[in-house]
Amino acid sequence: MYDLILRRARLVDDTIIDIAIQDGKIAALGDITGAAREERLLSGDYYLSAGWIDSHVHCYPNSPIYHDQPDSVGIATGVTTVVDAGSTGADDIDDFYQLTRQVETEVYALLNISRVGLIAQNELADMANIDPAAVRDAISRHPDFIVGLKARMSSSVIGDNGLKPLERAKAMQQAHDNLPLMVHIGNTPPEIDDIAPLLEAGDIITHCYNGKPNRILTPDGTLRASITDALKRGVRLDVGHGSASFSFEVAQRAIALGIVPHTISSDIYCRNRINGPVRSLAHVMSKFLAIGLSLPQVIDCVTRHAAQGLRLGHKGVIAAGADADFTVFALRRQPVLFTDSDQHSLAAELQLLPLAAVRAGKWFTTEQGSAEHAFDL
Repeated sequence: MYDLILRRARLVDDTIIDIAIQDGKIAALGDITGAAREERLLSGDYYLSAGWIDSHVHCYPNSPIYHDQPDSVGIATGVTTVVDAGSTGADDIDDFYQLTRQVETEVYALLNISRVGLIAQNELADMANIDPAAVRDAISRHPDFIVGLKARMSSSVIGDNGLKPLERAKAMQQAHDNLPLMVHIGNTPPEIDDIAPLLEAGDIITHCYNGKPNRILTPDGTLRASITDALKRGVRLDVGHGSASFSFEVAQRAIALGIVPHTISSDIYCRNRINGPVRSLAHVMSKFLAIGLSLPQVIDCVTRHAAQGLRLGHKGVIAAGADADFTVFALRRQPVLFTDSDQHSLAAELQLLPLAAVRAGKWFTTEQGSAEHAFDL
């Protein structure tokens, strides 16, 4: 007997299937005749995808600057896995890890290369805080929790250190099996044209569509040669919307040039969740539908591609043996006005509304699903 069967789930290619779950894993797919302790009949009414992965959030509740509750940015909004992007360094990763054992959302961490994490805006201004031994020890304590490193390379963070923090991050990365390295691009210095050549296959540029002068586009709207070269080497682009790092103008122009993101992430924390412009991962995903990406493209950016980029080999796909993580959602036609980080607006007609999530085989109705009584018996 299975633990749970999802009956007549509609995939994003409009295929209708049953999914059987056992011990937190996908046990069978197709027309399933067996019995289960629990069944959910979706009747093809809603879409179902692999569980959404938000690969750039800030959800360490004890962070003094950017903080939130993992379940508020996760399960409550249909996101089954979140990756905290550098809120904690080696000094507080243990506390963060313990807190995440008490939540329903699956949480991973990108370790801030500064041991103090985000206790202030300038965590990389003192090179003494970039301690390879502390990073080594943190990774050894939490090898399954820490899935990569995070370096914020903008002027307010690095002080007078130029490229030195990134150079040290690359050395630490190479000492630890080339863990994924996410690099925040913000205000100069340093210039993006100086950062990009240091990045290698698998490294991640986040805030890839920021509207600041230090953007991936030249002033005349072409892609910078340094970014063209980086993409050829296998560098990945992550959205990382955030409060100040997403421009409709840049995204629309870049996508028109064929520069689509590898991953769509929110850079969410309590303030931009409650007050906007982020709101939720679904809200950010909906903006990319408005820009012109297809539903399968958008879903790939928060499932398969996100899992690949962070080496979460058991997630991001609907296949036998994979984690039984799913997001159930509606694609609803209703007028909506989206806002980017530069206070520019875009009118649209489609919204993604997450109604339920399944995490390790356990069903959760989201805030939206509860408000709509979507699954009331």
